[in-house]
Amino acid sequence: MKSANKVVVNTGILYARMLITMGISLYSTRLVLNALGSVDYGVFNLVAGVIAMLSFLNTAMATSTQRFLSFFQGKNDLNMQKRVFTNSLLLHIGIGLLMVLVLEVSGFFLFNGFLNIPADRIAVARLIYHFMSVTVFFTIVAVPFTGSLVAHENMLWVAVVNVVETLLKLAIAYVLYVVAQDKLSVYGLLTAGISIASFLLYAVYCFGKYEDCTLEGLFSVDKKMMKELTSFAGWNLFGSLCSLGRAQGLAILLNVFFGTVVNAAYAIANQVAAQLNFFSLTLLRAINPQIMKSEGAENREKMLRLSMIGSKFGFFLLAFAAVPCIFEMKAILHLWLNNVPEYTASFCSLMLCATLINQLTIGLQSAVQATGKVKVYQAVVGSVLLLALPLAYLLLKLGYPVYTVFIGYCLIEVIACTLRLFFLKNIAGLSIPLYFSNVIYKVVIPLSLLILTCYLSVTYVHFGWRFVFTGVSGVFVFVTSIYLFGLCDDEKEIIHKITNQLIHKLNPKKQFNHV
Repeated sequence: MKSANKVVVNTGILYARMLITMGISLYSTRLVLNALGSVDYGVFNLVAGVIAMLSFLNTAMATSTQRFLSFFQGKNDLNMQKRVFTNSLLLHIGIGLLMVLVLEVSGFFLFNGFLNIPADRIAVARLIYHFMSVTVFFTIVAVPFTGSLVAHENMLWVAVVNVVETLLKLAIAYVLYVVAQDKLSVYGLLTAGISIASFLLYAVYCFGKYEDCTLEGLFSVDKKMMKELTSFAGWNLFGSLCSLGRAQGLAILLNVFFGTVVNAAYAIANQVAAQLNFFSLTLLRAINPQIMKSEGAENREKMLRLSMIGSKFGFFLLAFAAVPCIFEMKAILHLWLNNVPEYTASFCSLMLCATLINQLTIGLQSAVQATGKVKVYQAVVGSVLLLALPLAYLLLKLGYPVYTVFIGYCLIEVIACTLRLFFLKNIAGLSIPLYFSNVIYKVVIPLSLLILTCYLSVTYVHFGWRFVFTGVSGVFVFVTSIYLFGLCDDEKEIIHKITNQLIHKLNPKKQFNHV
């Protein structure tokens, strides 16, 4: 019950963060798109689109440090926690330098006639690419600090830094309207500056707050620990880069076939999916430390149960926002953006479908991380994700409509989810029938009722702000059906206990009414 309370508190903190940052981020995108124009916005997201994915890369890599810190926290071994942190910091400095080297070398190839960029924007595109390298380095070096914060279940400071980042992005959006220099180059420079500011906020706080965050013995390498961390972080990095490579590879393919305007539509679709995905990632970030600590305490049954809860509730939290948005995508985009690039609505809707599919096994991904057996898993699943690129190339080469690329994207996600089930069955003894009983079967009725409600709304209701009605009515039906059909008995019991605790805290006199 104590762990459930901690998850609820941390989830609440992260949701407050999300509500603040989401609206500001969406408004900032509108300002930046209007200030830069579709072509320059497309150029930026083609060359430096990895920046939009860095929060995902950061979270994925931080799991390595977090997993080992959580494990030794369970054993109350402070000395090992210090060794994990110092070796992890040294490792990520090395990874950051390697990534910068790879990016800079590959830049010579990308800008030598490969990318379809207007000739007068090649020079500034190269400059943006260098700024991206700086951003990548500081984001990677910040990983041990974010991993430590998550391992200590300190979501408050994570939320504070995220809000600061969002406010800085809003400030940059306004700066673009007043600068006389090339707006795109200024945008790239200031965006790189945000990554440096975030790194400093994480590092200064962790060094001052936690005993295990120390520079003592930084260059005294523990070979055994470094080997474990290198293997774990390396394969996690491989998996993250496969996801990143898929996203950026699709951006390059769309650019080669259709030009930068389609890149603007793809960038917006990625941002919409990322923003809505915060609903589920927030819960996962709060529940992840408990998954890791349960495995460290050799309580595998609890670990698997938490991973299934993470998958199901992650899906629910994304679906309640994503499904109404899919049905009302055109209206929402026109309200959000003054200038909506072509294909944006279909790209956004299909990207959300792919993200929903991924959510069905999002908790299982954390369970695999908790076991530490990630080598074969990341190699196979990561490689499967990259199959979206040759499939997309084949579809476009055969002359199929551009949206079919994202249908193929969804198909690859289904295959990846299936593989995760079988891997966790072999690695940790997951019962696939139990997974279907606790997750898949529980989401069918609530999801069907949500889709039906949204369909009836867009078919029979017609007025200016109908999307608000679609969202509110859909969420009401969805939440009600989740409680009636989507929860297991133990989940209902936890909800009842937490609800009673909240009521007692708000009105202590209620405690005596039970006597």
